[in-house]
Amino acid sequence: MDGIHDLGGRHGFGKVDVNEGEEQFQEEWEARMLAMVNGMTRAPDWTLDWFRHCRELIDPVDYLSRPYMDQWAQTYSAMMVNSGWATVEELASGTAEHTVTDVPAPMTAADVKARPMRARRFDTETDVKPVFDIGDAVVTTTVVTSGHTRLPVYARGKRGTILLKHGAHVFADDNAVNTKRYEHLYTVEFEAGELWPESQDSKDTISLDMWESYLGAT
Repeated sequence: MDGIHDLGGRHGFGKVDVNEGEEQFQEEWEARMLAMVNGMTRAPDWTLDWFRHCRELIDPVDYLSRPYMDQWAQTYSAMMVNSGWATVEELASGTAEHTVTDVPAPMTAADVKARPMRARRFDTETDVKPVFDIGDAVVTTTVVTSGHTRLPVYARGKRGTILLKHGAHVFADDNAVNTKRYEHLYTVEFEAGELWPESQDSKDTISLDMWESYLGAT
């Protein structure tokens, strides 16, 4: 979908502040919000891409004017209501009026400390051969879902080159509606001038990770 979140290449939003302090949180409540999210139990119909889709549905004024972690609070609140885990009234009052059954207990501080830190892989084995190979010239589609997509507006209908292959990964567009389907994922390199015509003289390139169905042969 095309929403206020997809700002790449748009004008009128001012310069990016590259001198902002390096502290992780601007306010103490932001740290508590992140801790709540990391410790809470997820509803069965939640996925990372469903979270992203719900966040993209935030009213544009709210999206642009509220802090980042406030967006998270809005998004998880909406997801809880949608899944029947809470009501708007419960969230407003901060008091639960019903119990959700058959739900595992959320993580405790001791659970977090005891959980080993290890690298995770997100690709999966597949017998489907990739359509493209490193060095292939490709063009991105201009047709996207009305729901969540990871193909940004500024990179649609653009020509690039396959830089890397990453194997098969869950397709974000389908995962946002709780449908597991795997596609080959690639890193595609674009000339800056291909994405933004005013950068024709630039030697910069931009690399984006893209699923196979976003791409076609040139």
